[in-house]
Amino acid sequence: MVSLRIALRYLFSKKSHNAVNVISVISMMGVATATAAIVCVLSVFNGFSDLAFDRLSKIDPDLRLTPVRGKTIGHADSMARVLAGVPGVDAAMPVVQEHALAIFDGTQMAVRLLGVPDGYSRITDIDHIMIDGDYMSGDSEGGYATLSVGTALRLGARPDSFSPLNLYVPRRKGRINPSNPMAAFRTETLCVGGVYQVDDGDKDARTVMAPISAVRNLLDYTTEASAIDMKVAEGSDVSRVAASVCAVAGADFRVMDRLEQESESFRMISVEKWITFVMLAFILVIASFNVISTLSMLIIEKRANMATLRAMGADMSMVRRIFLWEGWLISVVGGLTGIVLGVSLCLAQQFGGFIKLGGDPSQLSVSVYPVRADVYDLLAVALLVMVTGLIVGLVTSRFVSDKDA
Repeated sequence: MVSLRIALRYLFSKKSHNAVNVISVISMMGVATATAAIVCVLSVFNGFSDLAFDRLSKIDPDLRLTPVRGKTIGHADSMARVLAGVPGVDAAMPVVQEHALAIFDGTQMAVRLLGVPDGYSRITDIDHIMIDGDYMSGDSEGGYATLSVGTALRLGARPDSFSPLNLYVPRRKGRINPSNPMAAFRTETLCVGGVYQVDDGDKDARTVMAPISAVRNLLDYTTEASAIDMKVAEGSDVSRVAASVCAVAGADFRVMDRLEQESESFRMISVEKWITFVMLAFILVIASFNVISTLSMLIIEKRANMATLRAMGADMSMVRRIFLWEGWLISVVGGLTGIVLGVSLCLAQQFGGFIKLGGDPSQLSVSVYPVRADVYDLLAVALLVMVTGLIVGLVTSRFVSDKDA
């Protein structure tokens, strides 16, 4: 296209007035800076999302089977054995989840109770996040409970303490005697075996892991379970294994991977990320409209050229297209420069860790800002720059009048 070729020549040729060159460079730098900021901020959100996923992978199973209707899975033990035989499933174990009241040495709090069987460390990497004591999950180890760090701090519980941990759950069956309120609760006494830390606010705040037999006794369960947790064999595709498990379990059950198990948390991160993107997009739009001043001066400088083009037979629409392309090219060149700059900064941070998080490094699980540049984010930013440049070019091209040409 002739108009595009002329716009390219205007973009890279030296102008007769040096101020036009300076303002053009400043406009490009403004677009590049705003674009680089968007890339860096989105990459930081990606980094924190990856960090959260990595932390949750230590405590959440690869796959979790839950009932579509109701609260429990009947005959969960036999179903777990069936699911363990599905190709790609390395292990499958029933778990029981319930809310309970925990009392330790006179201090009480509401907790999320998780009953797990022997060998549950095959399903998750909880062994690697223990910060005090040892993980002892099964019935063969006796009545031991593993507490999250928040639970341990609030209760003042330590693995070396001689005080027992008492768990209370309202009775599901039988009559209640109003004259004896404590008879309305079933209770279980356990020792504190260890404390773990996931670096996730909710899971660290109020979780108690206990042997599944103790939790079933509290709830008057026999073989029932709230869910069946599964470990996917190394090298297997999680989505394919999930589809196979779903086919075996039937329509009365649903299978969730780690992202689906923590959908609320990751949805919140995604919402914050794209709200920030919209806010930074306004800054990019404002920076892009600096291009209008550059094109206004360029229109004044190129009046003689436009008159020559009109004399050679060019119509006003062609002349306007030249400046439409010019505005678009300035924005795109600035945007591409910003994307390259942003990716370079992210890679430098990813491998060099130059920007540190505030606070005492000994108290932080990660000391540097985590970043990860995502190709889809870069495409979204590039699309935003191109659309903004097109709008700026359309606005500026309307300034060209017959008297200018």
